[in-house]
Amino acid sequence: MDEKPFLEFNIHEIKDNQVEELKKFHKSYFDADSIVNTASELKYTNELKQLLQQELNNPSPEFVKYFAKQVYPSNISAKILELFTNLTKKSAQQYISDLITERLKTALTKEDESAKEQDSKLELQNQEPENKVETTEAELESFMIIKTILRQKIDIKRITYRDAQSYFAILLDDNNRKTICRLYLNGNKKYFVVLDENKKEVKTEIQTLDDIFTFSDKLFEIVENYDKK
Repeated sequence: MDEKPFLEFNIHEIKDNQVEELKKFHKSYFDADSIVNTASELKYTNELKQLLQQELNNPSPEFVKYFAKQVYPSNISAKILELFTNLTKKSAQQYISDLITERLKTALTKEDESAKEQDSKLELQNQEPENKVETTEAELESFMIIKTILRQKIDIKRITYRDAQSYFAILLDDNNRKTICRLYLNGNKKYFVVLDENKKEVKTEIQTLDDIFTFSDKLFEIVENYDKK
């Protein structure tokens, strides 16, 4: 028997891809040969994922040299190796960020129709037919980013949005008294906003929507405080 398990999971935080693997152990789908084949594949997949994570966080000299030789025409000296170690780590982080953004845009396309229906319903509820509020792609993308962050802590069905003429609000449990944050994205400058104890806005300027990820801990804190109350 192998020393390392081919599949590990946290019952409180099961990932989508793990659900598919766990299904194979159900009586209705159980197939010993299939599980053996899957075990071998998962074993090496997990080891490769750990190796990639290690290299992306702390690139080894061999890893850095492999990429540096592709773009740098001269010999890789110790000084150049140090330079490319930082560049490799930074490039990997930027690539992952771009990849996440692209996947969010794809998800937005699929949810666009339901989002528009929800927007129309909310406008009727707020009785503001005279206000022509148009939810932009940037606002919907920011909503998806916040859902991606908070899904680590709560059921994403609890996260909703309400669009107003001046700002875009993210709510917990569709409750105006449980504002998670507000976003001002339609002006020359973009702002990420939270409410203080007196319900006053605390604005922080952001350059891109990706900057929302830097407020992850603050979003976790806000949701946790609402649930405590």
